[in-house]
Parts: sequence; structure tokens; C-alpha cells
Amino acid sequence: MKVRGIAVWRVLIVVVVLGMVAVGTWVGYDWHRFGGAPLSIAAQGQSIDVARGASFKDIVRQLRQRDVSDASPLYWRLLSFQMHVSGRLHAGEFALVPGMTPRDLLSNMATGKVMQRNVTIVDGWTFADMRRMLATVDTIAHDTAGLDDDAVMKLVGAEGEQPEGRFLPETYAYVKGDTESGIFKRAYAAMTKTLDSAWEKRAPDLPLATSYEALIMASIVEKETGRADERPRIAGVFMRRLRLHMMLQTDPTVIYGMGAAYEGNVRKRDLTTDTPYNTYTRFGLPPTPIALPGRAAIEAALHPVDGTELYFVARGDGSHVFSSTLDEHNRAVACFQLKRCQ
Repeated sequence: MKVRGIAVWRVLIVVVVLGMVAVGTWVGYDWHRFGGAPLSIAAQGQSIDVARGASFKDIVRQLRQRDVSDASPLYWRLLSFQMHVSGRLHAGEFALVPGMTPRDLLSNMATGKVMQRNVTIVDGWTFADMRRMLATVDTIAHDTAGLDDDAVMKLVGAEGEQPEGRFLPETYAYVKGDTESGIFKRAYAAMTKTLDSAWEKRAPDLPLATSYEALIMASIVEKETGRADERPRIAGVFMRRLRLHMMLQTDPTVIYGMGAAYEGNVRKRDLTTDTPYNTYTRFGLPPTPIALPGRAAIEAALHPVDGTELYFVARGDGSHVFSSTLDEHNRAVACFQLKRCQ
């Protein structure tokens, strides 16, 4: 009986040991599987925001609360030790991308590969449009809120300059927590670089004295047409009018000068009401740009098409009819604006 009892205990010990080995093997396999298995991320655009001073436990808890991972915190801790990143994870916003593994996420956190976001300034927007847009982006720190335009220009290092036209329409990458002033500084620097480069390579004998006048012209071209093929041609019309000391007579400048009074239509009395921007009552360029011109409009303004055309009128489909004489122009106006084609 004693021998039989010892045998039973030996069997039990073997079973327990084998069970422990099996469990250990399964846990080891499961842990290795965990490191390379995709997290539960169903769609693009998700992220995890790691606050400064957050603990490793806080990070894992956030992942579990968001149903990104239901793995044991121990698995995450062991993986961080294996990757030698324990205690080296950065604060910031990190992208959660479909197909991403725990190993990928910890690697991004350890190297500080924070999530890149984009904000787009649209060609032809005004500076006011740009400010309104940035104020709505909740992932940007609004450090210019409450500042007037002069204060913003001082903040970007351009004290005393008028802001209109000074910022390049472009898509700018940023990370969560970046400031509005940072975006303004980058857009200002990008416009300065773009304009200076374009001015150096400008066509000869333009009736423009400075690069700032080129910026003003580019803003008018930007607002007159959205068609790439027409920009140099429209610029050519305005250059010839400047050379001949003709008024530019362009509605977008009138509209800009009207400000909040503009209600969607330019009336005859608007064309005869004098403002510094009314090119129907004043010769030459307006005092400042009227919008933020894009690269294409700047290039068009500095490389206008040669020719004899002095007028153009909108067809109503986004394109324009160009004319060299006033009689031709009047016929085009009658046809496309008054619908009295002959």
C-alpha cells in the first residue's frame, strides 16, 4: 500500500509538472503571439494621447479602456523589457493604425514618432479666413486668440507689416499641441522664400517696382480665376493696363474694399464708391494684397503672357472671354453678362 501511495504521488507530481510546463509553454507562445499580433484598430485616424508624466500602467489602462488591447498588463511590461524601452516612452499623441502591433506602438513611443496632423491654408483665402480656420482646430494651441492682426505680425517677427497676402497657402504638418503662432511663422517664412525666389526669376520689363507689388498683383490674379491656364493670360491683361496707365477695373479689389458691406453682388454704386481698393476709381495697384495667393498665381504674375488683350469677361462657366478692343469687350459683355448675343 505504501509503495502504491508513493507511485500515485509521483504520478500526481509528474501531471502537475507537465501541466505547469504546458501552461508555461502556452503563456510563452501567447506572449510571443501578442507582440506581433495586430491591435484592435478598425479605422484610420485614431490615436492615443500620452500625457507628460504618465506611467506605463496609465498607458496600458488607456489602451484597454479604448478596447485597443485586452492583453494582460504583464504582457506589455515584458515586451517593453524585451525591447529595452521600459522607462523610455515619450509623451505625445501617437497614431493607432490598422494592422499595427504592440511592438510597433512601443517602438513609436520609444523613438518619439508622434502622430502628424495636417492643416491646409487654401489659395485665395484672406488672412481673416486663415485666422478663423486655425481657431477651429482643437488640436492646435490657440496662443494668438484675442490678439489683433498687428500683434500677430509682431509675434511672427514682421512687426509693422500688413498681414494680407504674407502667408503661403499650403498644407502644413503639425503635432498635437503645436501653436497657432508656429503655423503663422512657418507660413510667413514659406511665402517670403517663395516670393523672393520668384522675384529673382521674374520676366524682364514688368511694370512692378518691388516684390510686394508682385504679391499684390498675384493676389488679384488669384481672385480673378481658378483656372491654371488663364492665370498668366489675366496677368498679361493687367500688366498691359498698368503700362498704358489704364485703371485695372477688377471687381475682386472692390469687393475686398467693401469688407463686411459686401453681400454677394457688386452693384453700380459699389463701383463708383471710392475706397483705397476700388480700381474703378483709382489708378494703379491697391495698397495691399487682397488675398493669400498660391504659388501658381505668383508665377503667373511674374511671367505674364504677351499679347494685345486689355479686357476679359466671365463666361459663367469659370472661363473668360478675352478682348483687345473695347468694342470687342462690349460685345462679349452683352453676350455673356446680359445674354444678348448677336
